[in-house]
Amino acid sequence: MNKTVSDAIRLVTELKNYLTGKQDVEVVVAPSFVALHSVEIAIQGTSMKLAAQNMHHEEFGAYTGEVSPTMLVDVGVRYVILGHSERRQYFGETNAMVNKKVASAIECDIMPVVCVGETKAEREANQTLSIIENQLKECLRGVHDTVAPMLVIAYEPVWAIGSGTPATSAQAEEVHLFIRETVSKLFRKDIAQEMRIIYGGSVNAANAKEFMKQSNIDGVLAGGASLETSSFVALIQSNGE
Repeated sequence: MNKTVSDAIRLVTELKNYLTGKQDVEVVVAPSFVALHSVEIAIQGTSMKLAAQNMHHEEFGAYTGEVSPTMLVDVGVRYVILGHSERRQYFGETNAMVNKKVASAIECDIMPVVCVGETKAEREANQTLSIIENQLKECLRGVHDTVAPMLVIAYEPVWAIGSGTPATSAQAEEVHLFIRETVSKLFRKDIAQEMRIIYGGSVNAANAKEFMKQSNIDGVLAGGASLETSSFVALIQSNGE
């Protein structure tokens, strides 16, 4: 919940010059709902793609205050972030709810970015891998092999988000490898190799390069580091090296 519409337009407009002709990194921006349409217009003709931060699983109906996948498609959204830890923590979203949203997004040709991650208490209790496995199984239930490669999985340890203390690259790689192995079991090995698995949690330009050196980390999901043009550009630069 950052940036007014004018702020969001200013940010992506400033990014345009840097991204002109840059093909080695896919950049996706996820402004608030109220800024989606304006940002979509602002990024036309660029390589940037548009994401929403959430959505409802129904296409229409009496769900006051919610935004449907068809509404997102209508404003040019290509990706949607689902099951973010803040949605789970503050708004009571469950794996079952995320699963409904994943199915609905796929049905509407929106690529889901499915977030999984453990809390500090769960990590300290050595439950990280079991928590991640359960989230993957429940959130991806019913997804067909033919569409599974379009999914993006985002590992975001809840204890690292906004804390300024990210997971170490080794900790992140361990979980990313486990996610890929779990996806292999849920679908097929070739699908697991094709699927993008990204890291989120106090990621910035200073640490992104180390994450990206890991074999199973395909990108990053940035929060605070994406709110200013200079830090966003620095992050993109580190991510593309």
